[in-house]
Amino acid sequence: MFQLNLPSFDFKLKKSDKKYLIYDEWRKKFVALTPEEWVRQHFLHFLVNNLHFPAGLLAVEQVLDVNGMQKRCDAIAYTPTAEPLAIIELKAPHVELSQEVFDQVAIYNSRLQVDCFFISNGLEHYACHTDHGSTSYQFYRQLPEYGKLMAIRKYK
Repeated sequence: MFQLNLPSFDFKLKKSDKKYLIYDEWRKKFVALTPEEWVRQHFLHFLVNNLHFPAGLLAVEQVLDVNGMQKRCDAIAYTPTAEPLAIIELKAPHVELSQEVFDQVAIYNSRLQVDCFFISNGLEHYACHTDHGSTSYQFYRQLPEYGKLMAIRKYK
């Protein structure tokens, strides 16, 4: 698969009907190993192992109802009280992280109203703090740890 700008982790692969599958610890099953899935698995493990996100508070492929339409978030990080904390949008390495990707997250956030979102294609990574009053966002200088996001939420 692709070399990413993320730490490696011990992943489980298997081959089935001439395609490869990777084990997703969050969905508790093997899923098709696509370029986007490769990024998802690496990024989620990075969040857990490096930024101290509790693995049990990450939900993968969450379905959202946005203005009567079904949308699917790549992942959402939650607080211990099950409130959405951050949207995580992931793309394949060859996908440019354009304004269109940021707009996609804004659509999800119109429903979730989180204070932070992460965007990554495995090579580039962004984290942004959202300002709901002005519907704008500011880039974090570095990807924030879970504890920092919880502290920001607490002192809002």
